[in-house]
Amino acid sequence: MPSKEEMILQTQKWVLEVVVGTNFCPFAAKEVKNKTIRYTVANEGTKKEKLDAVLSECILLDEHADIETTLLLFPNEFPNFLDFLDFVVAVERMMYKKGYEGIYQVASFHPEYCFEGSDETDAANYTNRSIYPMLHLLREESLERALETFPNPENIPNRNINFARNKGLAYMKLLREQCM
Repeated sequence: MPSKEEMILQTQKWVLEVVVGTNFCPFAAKEVKNKTIRYTVANEGTKKEKLDAVLSECILLDEHADIETTLLLFPNEFPNFLDFLDFVVAVERMMYKKGYEGIYQVASFHPEYCFEGSDETDAANYTNRSIYPMLHLLREESLERALETFPNPENIPNRNINFARNKGLAYMKLLREQCM
């Protein structure tokens, strides 16, 4: 298993080459350029400890306005995608209970990500297939501002799906693998 530093470097490369390079997230390039993305690796532990790691990131974001967003990696956890989705639900519940609903939004990424109703070999799944299981904590206010100035933001998911499918499974898989 790579070191935490290597995992972060791989994830930074994935963000640059996959997320920004394909324009899957049209807002990511600005944050990469401004160096306002925090990358961190969660330690292994119980479900409560993992939830505490997410809560700690929310608190850190509260205290550091200069950090726009956090990518929290769980490299040794959740080899099963469905188990990861269960954790995402637990995270969302915890954030609601702690008063973070409407403050931070959670996006999920996983090496085996598969959209509901999609076949696992659908290239479109690579829009959310990361190197490691990870949560993306976004500032809701910043996201709303960005969406206000972006033309037809509701078209982003379909544009991404079409891009991935047009490139094909082999291309999308290779693009991600080159970041490892």
